[in-house]
Amino acid sequence: MKGIGVVNFGDPDVLEIVELPEVHAAQDEVRIRVHAATVNPTDTMLRNGSRAEALKKDPPPYIPGMDIAGVIDEIGPNTTSELSVGDQVMAMVVPVRDHGAYRESIVLQTDSVVKIPQGSTLIEASTLPMNGLTARLSLDELALQPGQTLAVTGAAGCYGGYVVQLAKAEGLRVIADSSEADQQLVYDLGADVVVPRGDDISEQIRKVLPEGVDGLADGAVQREFAVGAVRDGGGFASVRGWEGTGERGIHFYQTMVRNYDHRADLLETLRIHVEEKKIALRVAATYSSSQAADAHRRLEAGGTRGRCVIVFDD
Repeated sequence: MKGIGVVNFGDPDVLEIVELPEVHAAQDEVRIRVHAATVNPTDTMLRNGSRAEALKKDPPPYIPGMDIAGVIDEIGPNTTSELSVGDQVMAMVVPVRDHGAYRESIVLQTDSVVKIPQGSTLIEASTLPMNGLTARLSLDELALQPGQTLAVTGAAGCYGGYVVQLAKAEGLRVIADSSEADQQLVYDLGADVVVPRGDDISEQIRKVLPEGVDGLADGAVQREFAVGAVRDGGGFASVRGWEGTGERGIHFYQTMVRNYDHRADLLETLRIHVEEKKIALRVAATYSSSQAADAHRRLEAGGTRGRCVIVFDD
């Protein structure tokens, strides 16, 4: 069985095809023939060595990837599940050693796996699990009530777009940032107000809402530049572990999507949202397994709208 892995950290060209041992499902597990794996910023951080210290206890190859969609081809013995062989499914993967999404076949526990949305392709569905669950977690941490106002930075991106759409589905008012080129996209996602992106994001949001927003989801990792937009006692959700400034009684949350591993119930709700047209799946481009380096280069170049997806041959 083949995977796309990292033996030596570096630029996208260090990604290589590696041989992996065959895997089989045990009790309460399924094996999935992977058709599509989404490329996310966390994958590039694994590849470039940003997490080398945490990985050094395990030998390479390291297999990146946190999103998969594929077809179940094996169910473990004595497993009770509504899933069946042949089901088209999606799941979030928490990479450990060679257990990442960039592989032809993967075994996951049944409580991580749900069917893909009706009317969606496997490629489209692969863009939902990790980013959708991250957006869900940020909103759960902020715990805003209908009618309150949420600001979103990086709203045109995958995580930010899901935050905007989920927030609107829950009755929140959304102020989002955007480049001029992406303004219509962000409005189409559901934002009530769109302000120019930039280091003056706090000032731009305060022009719209002088008292400050109730919560902010920082998809663009603007941190100190964005915290001024939050009212005293409001909430700030960071996707890169920022602990915040501690100022003005603001509650700072470090959105760690691993906390929502094995939450098929939440992923199922996201699936229903897609079917009800409350959230949209966006694919920027597809790449074969031999083009994984190109997919990483595309993401790192910036400006990707939707996700790049690596497609494994049948």
